[in-house]
Amino acid sequence: MARATNIDKTQISVDEQGLYPWPLRRYEGEYRRALEDPETFWAVQAHNLDWFKPWNRVLEWNLPYARWFVGGELNASHECVDRHAKGWRSGKPAIIWEGEPGDSRIITYNELYHEVNHFAAVLKKLGVGKGDRVLIYLPMIPELAISMLACARIGAVHVVTFAGFSSQSVAERINDSLAKLVITADGGYRRGKTVKLKQTVDEALKQAPSVDKVLVIKRTGDDVPWCNPRDVWFPDIKEEQDVFVAPVPLESNYPLFILYTSGVAGKPKGIQHGTGGYLTYILATYHWTLHHHEDSVCWCTADIGWITGHSYVVYAPLAHGDTILMYEGAPDYPDMGRWWQLVEKYHVEVFYTSPTAIRNCMKYGEKWPRQYDISCLEVLGSVGEPINSKVWRWYYENIGRGRCGIVDTWWQTETGGFMVAPSPGIEPLPLKPESATLPLPGVDMMVVDANGNEVPRGERGYAVIKKPWPGMLQGVYGDPELYEKTYWSRFPGYYYSGDYAIQDEDGYFWFLGRADEVIKVSGHRIAPAEIESAAITFQGVAEAAVVGKPDPIKGDSIALFVILKEGVSPSEEIRSEIVKHIRTSIGPVATPDAIFFVRLLPKTRSGKIMRRVLRAVVTNEPLGDISTLEDETSVEEVRRAYEALSLSSDSPDAVNRS
Repeated sequence: MARATNIDKTQISVDEQGLYPWPLRRYEGEYRRALEDPETFWAVQAHNLDWFKPWNRVLEWNLPYARWFVGGELNASHECVDRHAKGWRSGKPAIIWEGEPGDSRIITYNELYHEVNHFAAVLKKLGVGKGDRVLIYLPMIPELAISMLACARIGAVHVVTFAGFSSQSVAERINDSLAKLVITADGGYRRGKTVKLKQTVDEALKQAPSVDKVLVIKRTGDDVPWCNPRDVWFPDIKEEQDVFVAPVPLESNYPLFILYTSGVAGKPKGIQHGTGGYLTYILATYHWTLHHHEDSVCWCTADIGWITGHSYVVYAPLAHGDTILMYEGAPDYPDMGRWWQLVEKYHVEVFYTSPTAIRNCMKYGEKWPRQYDISCLEVLGSVGEPINSKVWRWYYENIGRGRCGIVDTWWQTETGGFMVAPSPGIEPLPLKPESATLPLPGVDMMVVDANGNEVPRGERGYAVIKKPWPGMLQGVYGDPELYEKTYWSRFPGYYYSGDYAIQDEDGYFWFLGRADEVIKVSGHRIAPAEIESAAITFQGVAEAAVVGKPDPIKGDSIALFVILKEGVSPSEEIRSEIVKHIRTSIGPVATPDAIFFVRLLPKTRSGKIMRRVLRAVVTNEPLGDISTLEDETSVEEVRRAYEALSLSSDSPDAVNRS
């Protein structure tokens, strides 16, 4: 395997900065105990939950299926709501919510208890019961979290679907899960416009016969098409008097939710998570990494339609009894100061977002966060992709003001919760920009070569997990063959993450992006994230995305798409300087054959760049499903840039020969 050439080994001097002055003894002790006796370790963590019935066995491991806390019974809604509403946290804010137009709500744990019970009663009245699947297609409003908790309360399995998906995508998820009820809204707000959610559901249901009822929340007040008796307004059926729906005791391995995630080809697969193991794991990892103190306001900016929203907007913080902030709108509407205005307004102390969002903030400069008092921030988090050292430092200096430790987290929809991350809740670790640091207790990870053999420190390989953990997926819904093939066949006995990684001499993990997106240039295998990381360190570059284009001589040629910072204009000089910078940072093998300047990149609403869309453009192939795109005009933007440069007489075939 090729040795790493572009890792920034610069380490924040923790003694000088005064951030994390403690030694590593406590972390190392916890990590060692978890590996030596994982069942005892996780049993201790599970006792932080309120079990209706104790388990009789901690783990049943029949590769590749794990059953955790077998025989134990609990309920996720009870964990997140009842046990706080009935205690001293009753009057504590559970959810602080702000809509894009500026409307807001503060919901205490006692109020959340009543809201969830009302919603659960409505679901039962509509014929929903234990084992039924309920598809939820809502904007980021409190009813999204409330409806999830209501489903969990009665034993229904929720299938939250991001409210930016097309009708075709909604129909696919309904048909795969055989959902019998859809929860939606008349609409939602996005950048000053209304998104017609009910209309999308109506289109989807033309292809999805399993749905009996559609429960509609009033959000925008727009008129919507109506189908009697299928469609029901939530306010019309909601009980006005106090109601109580007893939380159904569920065996620990009973499914809590199905969440669809796209593979390389864009075909969604239903990742199923259980109840007891999942809750145990995310509660522990949240406490170790993001929980600050009892009165903290935690803002995870992810949409609840993604796993980050499931685990660290809803279930982990609420099970912990913390206060979460939910925001409906876009980060740049009405201007780039919106996020920081909310941080100041609600005194946010824990802020968790994606590198893509941070890069977008960088593009507009530090003037926006400087306009607001964000000194309340104590913990900053990063999720979704590797964070470049330049972005890390900008985040640290301009948002954290040089005071806040950065919790850079590596994990997946399939893992349920954080796998590799700093753990200030156990013991603060020295931080290395661009590294997610060390595996959390109970995570037995290593880096292997193509034959499954562990590689020496400092060499790139495939990240695999050697032992089961409580947050792991139960399988792919309805497709056990796909589950085994995708995650367990590549390296038998190990969970295959699909990511490239390097473990340095200190044991820290550096994740380099998806191995299935690797570019092969003249026999050399290069991860797109390596080139993107180098490109973004060039002073004029705000964002970068790399894909390979088939080349008859080299195998793949490298196509680099670049968004320049505000005030920097595209030019041949800039293009040449970027090429030189990447050659210096990585080496000649990583030289881009073409650099395209664009204003937009195709991204999901969660901020991930859709490289397969870029690849489709440069190879002139079908785009596939683009329903997850934040802005469909980004495709035309990329296509125009590609065609313009490809036809340019100044740059034949858009190839840099330097």
